[in-house]
Amino acid sequence: MTKLTALLTGAVAEAMRAVGGHVGGVYLRSGTPGLLRLAVLAGLPGPLFRPWWRMHVDRPFPVADAYRDGVEIQLADATETMRRYPQLAAGLPFSFGSVYVPVVGASTVYGVLTVLCPADSEAASAPRDRDRLTETAQGLGAALLELEREADGPAVVWDGEPLCVPPPDDGAPGPSAPTDCAADLLPEGVFTLDRLGRINYVNPRGALLLGRPPAELLGESLWHAVPWLEQPAYEDHLRGALLSRVPVHFQVRRPRSPGDGAEAAERYGDRLSLSAYPGPEGLTFTAVPVGREADSAQATAPGDGQQPIGPLTAPAALDDLAAAPPDRANGAEALYPPVFLALALSEAVTARQVSAVVMQELLPAFGGRRLAIYLLQDRHLYLAWESGFPKGFLDPFDGVALDVRLPGVETLTSGRPLFFESMQQLAAAYPGIALDAEQGARAFLPLIASGRPVGSCILGFDRPRGFSPQERTVLTALAGLIAQALERAQRYDTEAALARGLQAALLPHRLPAHPLVETAGRYLPGTQGMDVGGDWYDVVEAGDGLALVIGDVQGHGVQAAATMGQLRSAVRAFALGGHSPEEVMSGTNRLLIDLDPGQFASCCYIRLDPLTGAARAARAGHPQPLLRHPDGRTEVLDLPGGVVLGVAPDAVYPVADLRLDPGAVLALYTDGLVERPGTDIDEGVERLRAALSRAATPTRRTGPSLGGTADLLIDEARRITDRPDDIALLLTTRRAPR
Repeated sequence: MTKLTALLTGAVAEAMRAVGGHVGGVYLRSGTPGLLRLAVLAGLPGPLFRPWWRMHVDRPFPVADAYRDGVEIQLADATETMRRYPQLAAGLPFSFGSVYVPVVGASTVYGVLTVLCPADSEAASAPRDRDRLTETAQGLGAALLELEREADGPAVVWDGEPLCVPPPDDGAPGPSAPTDCAADLLPEGVFTLDRLGRINYVNPRGALLLGRPPAELLGESLWHAVPWLEQPAYEDHLRGALLSRVPVHFQVRRPRSPGDGAEAAERYGDRLSLSAYPGPEGLTFTAVPVGREADSAQATAPGDGQQPIGPLTAPAALDDLAAAPPDRANGAEALYPPVFLALALSEAVTARQVSAVVMQELLPAFGGRRLAIYLLQDRHLYLAWESGFPKGFLDPFDGVALDVRLPGVETLTSGRPLFFESMQQLAAAYPGIALDAEQGARAFLPLIASGRPVGSCILGFDRPRGFSPQERTVLTALAGLIAQALERAQRYDTEAALARGLQAALLPHRLPAHPLVETAGRYLPGTQGMDVGGDWYDVVEAGDGLALVIGDVQGHGVQAAATMGQLRSAVRAFALGGHSPEEVMSGTNRLLIDLDPGQFASCCYIRLDPLTGAARAARAGHPQPLLRHPDGRTEVLDLPGGVVLGVAPDAVYPVADLRLDPGAVLALYTDGLVERPGTDIDEGVERLRAALSRAATPTRRTGPSLGGTADLLIDEARRITDRPDDIALLLTTRRAPR
């Protein structure tokens, strides 16, 4: 054992003793910036907790917060964990408390020391023990600092897998075999695991049911010796037993492939009912077959009144589980909705989208049929979404104040979820409350994000039903995820409104009128994300000429709109100063680099002489303009250009000469008008060219006005409901002098 691992394992053991924890670990910074790695794990099998081996410091988890903010975090029980860290609770919905203490040496934060405790333990809240834990973390930080100085080399980091060690004072390898080998005579299979997941006892019946001789099982990791148990559904039950110290009962399906217990599966059926009983030194399992030759006594799990454990696992009978297809047995299918819900919520940007995700992902997982989401505003709850309730039934509850005694109000003000197995229970708890015709169960969930109330959520079920402890835990944790998404959606709505207002203020409200030149501009916001972006157009009267401008700032939202406003002002200033097109582009390029390094924009600038039609153009990474000649022939111009603005301070922007004859139409546009997902941009440019060619010449009486032509060109884009980018278009035509 190296000096580093000795320091880490010693500190973890001392931390576990300090607060009476049964699991401990330490995360260290890694060679990858912003990534923590689990260096030591004591008291748990490493493979079961592989998803938590790595932790990014910007994730909403207590380990990341303790490291990033340098503060100690204590979570007394599952309820507090659900309120403060719903993503952690959704992944580990079991009853335990936890403490997280940053490991600091001088001004360097090396990692986080963490201990898991029984949820009903008061050890973590005792000042003496908490001080001892803090002192342990401080001592480890000082030791790591000294180790770093002694090495006079690379910083102390951890880039490998965690070192899994037994808990402190664990002299035995795990739970001992029953005395007098009494378990050898039992008709049920019995085997035991230590807290690192190694099998250290198995009776003959257990070896037979697992499909391996005892010599191939003893001393081996459960997942190495019995690889068909390495499935998410089964592993989640084991995590629950190890973390919550509560027995679990579940079914597994044995494979029929050679060498994997096929003979046992053929003789006793391919399903086993497993029960895991946790103890201080590990787990004791019983196994009975659920198959053709299993008698009725063996076909059921030992009953102790406990509900099955596992995320979103409904309290189904074993017979129901046995009848399920292999990929759905043991609630395996139910393990994945939290992941899908989290992923779907990450893509939802409005309150309506969040509500739709909940309806699609959460309700089906629990068999719900009705949903109502209320959002808090000015100490009142307002209905934001409803589905499945009778028309008008929820109207009286819209806008209720927080002092009204209703379950949807009290779940938010108290921060506690409320579960009613039937409408009779609900009516008894809230006499006089209006009830709909359905007599099913109801769940009222508080929507609280980072300690801030957001609203409340109501789930409705068609029939009476119970809610297992695990279901209550997971539902409450998922409500936290929903609250975070809704809070994000509210910020989005605020920012989107600001961005739309900023965009409207920065775009020209009217274009300058000139006796020889007519212009028409159009702008369409995108329909995805923040809606508004950095596209703009402008026409500037500069001396005896006109400057025609179009540009596109990368990105969307307030930042893109603000940058667009700065660039538009800069271009106008350069144009009014009489600068050449090349000077306008070069000056704007340097300004953008000074204002916002890393931001870039495309632009096309054309200086037009209205009297002669002569024009000079400079391009910075922008799509080529289109020119429709008076005879209807339309071409894509081939103007030389430089790189986009904001990339190279010394970029050069060549200038090209062109002519706009009377009756011709010059079209400047941004790429949102010609880009389509899955198609080449050249195809979009060709479609736009053909559309401009078909448009009648604006000077003819039978043809549309220039504004009408602009409307025709963006008509197809306007009808697309899923428009990923915003669009700007500027058309210019010239009349012949009289």
